[in-house]
Amino acid sequence: MPAERERPAERELPAERERPAGPGAEAALPEPESGRDTAALKIPPGENALEVTSVTKRFRLRGRKEPLTVLDDVNLTVGYGRTAAIVGLSGAGKSTLLNILGLLERPDEGTVRMFGDETTKLRESARARLRGESIGFVFQQLNLLSGRTARENVAAPLLYAQGRELWRRHKLADEALRRVGLGERLTATSASLSGGEQQRVAIARAMIRRPRLILADEPTGALDPQTAGQIMELLFSTAREDGRALILVTHDHALARRADDVYLLDKGKLMPA
Repeated sequence: MPAERERPAERELPAERERPAGPGAEAALPEPESGRDTAALKIPPGENALEVTSVTKRFRLRGRKEPLTVLDDVNLTVGYGRTAAIVGLSGAGKSTLLNILGLLERPDEGTVRMFGDETTKLRESARARLRGESIGFVFQQLNLLSGRTARENVAAPLLYAQGRELWRRHKLADEALRRVGLGERLTATSASLSGGEQQRVAIARAMIRRPRLILADEPTGALDPQTAGQIMELLFSTAREDGRALILVTHDHALARRADDVYLLDKGKLMPA
């Protein structure tokens, strides 16, 4: 992470009393605070957030003559404000597809059109910039910064920003945390947060740059059913109300059915479920 530019010291909020996580800690998670509608996107007429056309991905394995086809002629379209769930067994290619959608890998064949632009031929620097500015990632492994507060974790992506967004990163982080119901936990360290609270911090971090596309990979796999339901309701409502596209990868068919569109990825083929 690049060194942070020096700035005048900020007055810290008073430290909040830490509370241990434990069984039943999720029984009454706070509801997200409303009243902030500046996050909504301006959607170009007739434009989809994502259009995947005939994407194929192969890997060469040692000791195998023919390459292994992990994704085979995959097609997917997701509009702004729409949610899509992808289910499939382990090894079906879900992670590879998510990496391609997140501009972390390139397909061997096909195109990925994102926000009106074809991305497969872009330089790595342009792909990295588009990924940082317009794609939010929410994973089962949260990768929160240990020893840092909720505010610092959420503000971390803005260390790559410039101008007002960089200097206002703590204020923007506080707004994002209030939106997911953590307005009273701004200065709590990640270790003091319960599982559901940690996941909400991860969602706020993913949303801090107001992405146009949210990619969620088993985001509730480590949570109890009640908390998982609350977290997914938060993700779905955020995407729909703000006009963002959400793609959810999960093994949970009941959870997948809450999305607008459900797809099955099987042996590299993507089809409506």
